[in-house]
Amino acid sequence: MAAKDRPRTLGELKKTGWHSKTVKEELRQNLMQKIKSDKPIFDAIVGYDRTVVPQIVNAILAKHNFILLGLRGQAKSRIIRQLNMLLDDYIPVLPGTLLNEDPLHPISPKGRKMIEECGDSTQIEWLWREDRFHEKLATPDVSIADLIGDIDPIKAAREKLDISNEEVIHWGIIPRTNRGIFAINELPDLQPRIQVGLLNILEENDIQVRGFPLRVPLDMLLVFTANPEDYTNRGNIITPLKDRIDSQIITHYPRTIEESRQITEHENTHKGVGAEIPEFIRDLIEEVSFQARGSEFVNQQSGVSARISISAYENFLSNIERRALTNKDDDYFPRMCDIYSIIPAITGKIELVYEGEQEGSVLVSFNLIGQAINNVFARYFPKPSKDRSRGERPEANPYEAIVDFFSSGKKLELSDSLPFPEYKKRLESVAGLKDVVKKHFPAPNDREMLLRMEFVLEAMHQNNMITREIHDSAIQYSDVFSKMLSGMGGMQ
Repeated sequence: MAAKDRPRTLGELKKTGWHSKTVKEELRQNLMQKIKSDKPIFDAIVGYDRTVVPQIVNAILAKHNFILLGLRGQAKSRIIRQLNMLLDDYIPVLPGTLLNEDPLHPISPKGRKMIEECGDSTQIEWLWREDRFHEKLATPDVSIADLIGDIDPIKAAREKLDISNEEVIHWGIIPRTNRGIFAINELPDLQPRIQVGLLNILEENDIQVRGFPLRVPLDMLLVFTANPEDYTNRGNIITPLKDRIDSQIITHYPRTIEESRQITEHENTHKGVGAEIPEFIRDLIEEVSFQARGSEFVNQQSGVSARISISAYENFLSNIERRALTNKDDDYFPRMCDIYSIIPAITGKIELVYEGEQEGSVLVSFNLIGQAINNVFARYFPKPSKDRSRGERPEANPYEAIVDFFSSGKKLELSDSLPFPEYKKRLESVAGLKDVVKKHFPAPNDREMLLRMEFVLEAMHQNNMITREIHDSAIQYSDVFSKMLSGMGGMQ
């Protein structure tokens, strides 16, 4: 209904045949229409189509208050912030009332007085659905007054009202969300005594302020988010409150590399670089998160957020951009050495167990990248091996010429700031390297050929066929045994 056609008085509203309905009924009806029209329930939510989303749909159809339980970075907040899209565009409210009161069913003394005095001439306003959603991050200092309300003694004195009068209550954020959706993020962080204050709202849909027997019927959907209880050290959800939350829905991380890539590409804010990132490099960045979720050094109860892949990808693009700016050229193609620019995106987002703390977050990050390289490399190339079984033909080891190149004492130094002509010259100087790529993972162009050649060197290092040293932004590849002997000489 266009703004100019909306009723402006209670009488006009009645003539349209408009009737009141609860928030949960409103959500249910609009959700049913969305399903029938084959429209997506949520935007930019990947990997939940057959798991989380059907459970949320069931909860809304059942008119349930519900909680999303999952580790960090699992789109819990994003989901609840889209629930208001299932509300009607606008609903009528009484102007000047703090509780978004229904003109047909006022709940406060002020609202009832307006209807008594003005009748069908009572003015009405229209509340947009975006203004019907509120959320609160639970912290230990949140009080009952913040959520539900408290007596305002100054107002009582100014208006000469008894403190038991409903008019002197300063309403909290939950009553002010009446006829809407209210969300509490990280519910276990609420003090147990504050959680108790939510029991009546969930069970009886009314509230109590400082013991006064108020019966203010509230109409809303309550949703919550929380981390699993065995993870959080800050608190738990009290049992009576859990009992009153109708549905508990478990979220999860992306289950495939493809799903993870879709999330990263959608969330990536670094859109202006224009770099062409090959598929296997995108997979490699996502694989780092998957390796972290299985690492013995990472606290799995804390979780490994999907934000790692997003931040890592943005750092990766930024490193490409920085090189192009430094070299004053338009070379926006990635190099394998750019992969180590993602380490700052990893170190701050993983929580390590004791053994991981002993290793250090940087070394753990290097190991995760190495494991990811091995996994992706195995999809395209034979497994590197420095040993050859007895009787095996020499040509059976495709990396032998590369190993021989470094065994002869030669070294290769690359950096993420090396100008492209020099970068190309140095890589092509490695005997047998280009032949391996041509045979097993042919490249569509010269730049990607060089990237894949560098990829082979990294994988060979991860499999101890050659050694690699990193000094600031410079990477040097050399022979394993020569490095060992030089180390032994240094010890003497």
